[in-house]
Amino acid sequence: MIEVAITEERAELAASFADLLQRVEALEAGAATQIVKKNKLTIIAWGGDLDRIWPTTILATTAAASGMESSVFFTFWGLFAIVKPGVRITGENWMQKMMSVMNPGSAQKAKLSHYQFLGAGPAMFKKLADDHRVAKPEELIATAQDLGVRLIPCQMTMDLLGLRREDLLDGLEEPIGAATAIAEMRDAAVSLFI
Repeated sequence: MIEVAITEERAELAASFADLLQRVEALEAGAATQIVKKNKLTIIAWGGDLDRIWPTTILATTAAASGMESSVFFTFWGLFAIVKPGVRITGENWMQKMMSVMNPGSAQKAKLSHYQFLGAGPAMFKKLADDHRVAKPEELIATAQDLGVRLIPCQMTMDLLGLRREDLLDGLEEPIGAATAIAEMRDAAVSLFI
């Protein structure tokens, strides 16, 4: 009787061990196909409002200063944050020209998404930033470039809005599309959409 109990116990242990071994092998196979995340921040900057540009540039520069690889993909209205300050009317047709006229262009001219106060809102916000020694977005963009943050324009949005490479700030990465932007995000430990 004792021998039968020991044999049954061993059979149960062997079955448990075989099950455990299968689970470990499945985990190892899954781990082999997993994407390894880098110490990297990728931001998709789609909003061109001052209160979107500011946190984008603060987070990108903070990540870079902390030793993280950092990249910002500027698309749709976010692209206007990296337009040269002197560029006003862009595009080849009346729709593209109208879009550029309606958008302030450059981080220096960006408006707030809320609390415009008849146009005084951005000036008030920038005054508060000065009082608290917070760098302005255009300064943070320059700092980002100095820190090696990859500032990447969206090629599709450039085409859509009639923006040319020479309309954008100097020192930017080459424009990319959505597929490459997704590849940027795929291996980033932190991805944000601002």
